[in-house]
Amino acid sequence: MALAETIKVLNDDDALELFKKTLPAGASLLQLQVTSSGQRQAAINALKRSVDPRVELLAVALKGGKQGFDKIVKLIDDLVVTLKKEQADDDNKKTYCGAEIDKTEDSIKIIKNGKSDLDTAIEAGEEAIANLKAEISSLTAGIASLDKEVSDYTAQRKAEHEDFVSTLSANSAAVDLLKFAKNRLQKFYNPKLHKPAPARVLSEEDQITANFGGALAPTAPPGGIAGTGISFVQLRNSGDAAPPPAPEADLAYKTKAADSNGVLTMLDTIINDVEKENQIMDQTEKDSQKDYEKFMSDAQAKRAADSSSLNNRKGALANTKAQLLSDQDALKASNINQMNTEKGLAALHAECDWLLKYFEVRKEARTGEIESLAKAKDVLNGATFS
Repeated sequence: MALAETIKVLNDDDALELFKKTLPAGASLLQLQVTSSGQRQAAINALKRSVDPRVELLAVALKGGKQGFDKIVKLIDDLVVTLKKEQADDDNKKTYCGAEIDKTEDSIKIIKNGKSDLDTAIEAGEEAIANLKAEISSLTAGIASLDKEVSDYTAQRKAEHEDFVSTLSANSAAVDLLKFAKNRLQKFYNPKLHKPAPARVLSEEDQITANFGGALAPTAPPGGIAGTGISFVQLRNSGDAAPPPAPEADLAYKTKAADSNGVLTMLDTIINDVEKENQIMDQTEKDSQKDYEKFMSDAQAKRAADSSSLNNRKGALANTKAQLLSDQDALKASNINQMNTEKGLAALHAECDWLLKYFEVRKEARTGEIESLAKAKDVLNGATFS
């Protein structure tokens, strides 16, 4: 640019007129031939801006003057190719680094999101296990309590039934005895209403003996209460009090009609009262048995439902524990994966950060060096840049 401006100034018309008057004859500012020394210096000047050691070596070679321009030009061409290749490598590396860093950072985000989901699943699993254990404990205690209720109620029902059977047996025996007594009194007071004892039923052998006038073996006297044949086994506790003494007999003379009217009526009243009590007891027993059977049916259904629910919760507990272990293992694997991925990201940053930070500076420097080399080559090829 300096040369061009200088030539422009010196070639001005007014300047030429001045030079004709003042400069000696034959003097001329036109350089008819460029020397090789000038070309070397011009090329060296063109390379002065470079900071690349390889370009500085070219400047040293030019200063030494031992190599011809053809070899220097060849070195310049080779260096330009190298610089362009290095820039292409930087371009590819920049693209690679950007893509790999983005991909690795995305992978870390995905891993962290997965870990967050696993943390939530583990927390939910632990809570579910605690709830299932509490439900299993409650169901187990409920079944045990229900079994105890069934056992207690069964024992109670058995005792009630035994008491009913015993009382009913005693009442029935009392009624039979009272009727026996009434029938015996009828024989005295109202012979027409007396019912004789049933005739002896003879066996086939006894019948043959009787037909031939033989004597029959005597029958055993009736047992039971007072020889009536009416029996009742009453269990008495050793601690029971002794029965009260018998009432004194009223030995005053009364007519048969008066006696029968009072005694038989009293017996009928007692018999009716006992039979009515038996009816009430029988109805109470039926109601108690019905309530017991309903309770047992309900208890059986509840136990079956609770047992099924207990088994389901035990199965759910086993599955939840297995899933929890799987989630915990997955979380450990995710932690290791995240650590390795972060190491990979750190390695990428160590490899790429310097290049990414100075990429534009390096690119601009190479562009300047390539331009300097091109200018130096043009100078060596004879360009004057005038």
